[in-house]
Amino acid sequence: MFGKQSRRGFLQTGAIVGLGNLAFLQGLRPVSAEEANVNLAHVHLQPEIEPLVKLIEETPRDRLLEEIGARINGGLSYRDLLAALMLVGVKNVEPRPSVGHKFHAVLVVNSAHLASIASPPEHRWLPIFWALDYYKSAAARDVQERGDWIMPAVAEGKLPRPHAAERSFAEAMDDWDDAAADTAVAALARTAGMNEIYEQFYRYGARDFRSIGHKAIFVANSQRTLQFVGREHAEPVLRSLAYALLMHEGSNPAQRDEEADRPYRRNSELASKIRHEWQDGELDKAATEELIVAMRSASNDDACDLTVDLLNHGASPQSIWDALHLTAGEMLMQQPGIVALHAMTSTNALHYAYQTSGDDQTRRLMLLQNVAFLPMFRGAMKSRGKIKAVTIDDVTAEKLEPGSAATEQIFADLSRDPMTAARKTRGYLAESGVAGGRQLLDAARVLVFLKGNDAHDYKFSSAVLEDYYHVSPPWRDLYLGLSMFNLPGSGDRDNSLVERTRAALA
Repeated sequence: MFGKQSRRGFLQTGAIVGLGNLAFLQGLRPVSAEEANVNLAHVHLQPEIEPLVKLIEETPRDRLLEEIGARINGGLSYRDLLAALMLVGVKNVEPRPSVGHKFHAVLVVNSAHLASIASPPEHRWLPIFWALDYYKSAAARDVQERGDWIMPAVAEGKLPRPHAAERSFAEAMDDWDDAAADTAVAALARTAGMNEIYEQFYRYGARDFRSIGHKAIFVANSQRTLQFVGREHAEPVLRSLAYALLMHEGSNPAQRDEEADRPYRRNSELASKIRHEWQDGELDKAATEELIVAMRSASNDDACDLTVDLLNHGASPQSIWDALHLTAGEMLMQQPGIVALHAMTSTNALHYAYQTSGDDQTRRLMLLQNVAFLPMFRGAMKSRGKIKAVTIDDVTAEKLEPGSAATEQIFADLSRDPMTAARKTRGYLAESGVAGGRQLLDAARVLVFLKGNDAHDYKFSSAVLEDYYHVSPPWRDLYLGLSMFNLPGSGDRDNSLVERTRAALA
């Protein structure tokens, strides 16, 4: 998925953008390629996961990195630590009242993992150390807000029989019934296949717009993490996921007509109007451009109707996804901030569900729901302040100034003038191609390691750097340019974690 780079090359990337080096990480045993690669058929976790979770829970924040560092040097594996990090979050951080805020301690685990596996072996611990530290702060906030919530034990006597678990789960989710969904998903975790389970979760994660896309994000990120750490850890994760997807305000959504729920109800019927051979369409630049223009002002209903029309007239689904990625990027350029950021990360999550689902109706729904959500994100942006009158057409290619490296120029400009950085990104990529894109992606990851202070830095960067490869080649340069509006620049202030990690490992 990401291009390979040598250890020396990665260190040089850090030097190019003025970051200093990360040589102190060499004091840790590197994460080998074997550890970082996923072997879905042979995932076996060591039996000390429970003590490791307890260690993370009980160790004070100012000592946790040192304790984990000692265990890594004593043989603790990357996979076991990632599993413990996910489990300690779902056990101790409640995804209520919003599937966001403090719950980013769980949502960010897969993003930190993606950042790790895209890095050279000696740097792969740093994102995980950041996520460990972030968990401690989130757990403290959970105590303040929710009175130290801990996931309760399953009501074993109420579990449905295996043959009835799938139906019971669907009925509970449709009825927004927390207790029934909890026992049903626990039964599924013990008896059903993971693909079968997540086929249902894709739809429930995309059915409503509450928590600005975090529900779909949790579905995608939890599945991807479980694929790596092993399905033996699935039950608490799936229970947390079901509980999160049932988050709502007010009375039962099944018994009222709320704006957040309307697109799914309409799209469940509209999806059947897409022609049977919809996957056979051609890549159509004009269709992509038409949808981008329409999405600037169309309602979610009108945008979905246009999408069906474009598909039925021969445009490929990829042409639609290109429009969605670029529309979300344009929104970020118009109003850098939390709402447009989530337009991009939720598009990443819904696209993952679309790619992974084996059900044609679900794939249609993921596409249409993403189309419907973007106008809703745009509506949410209006309450956040000014939306700049700029479009993707304003991100024209600009040549770099002579005398300094491309990454140095672009990321220095990024701290001062994101539009200039975006334009130089397009100009540089037009000349350097895939190799230049890889260099920019690597430099962006190093900057996130050293400058990132928030879970969104990891969530956003992992999503957009991945989606760079999901956008069609004619649009990729523009997409990466748009992504610059929320990536850290080399002039941004360093975070404190690198120094803390260096001290912890000394």
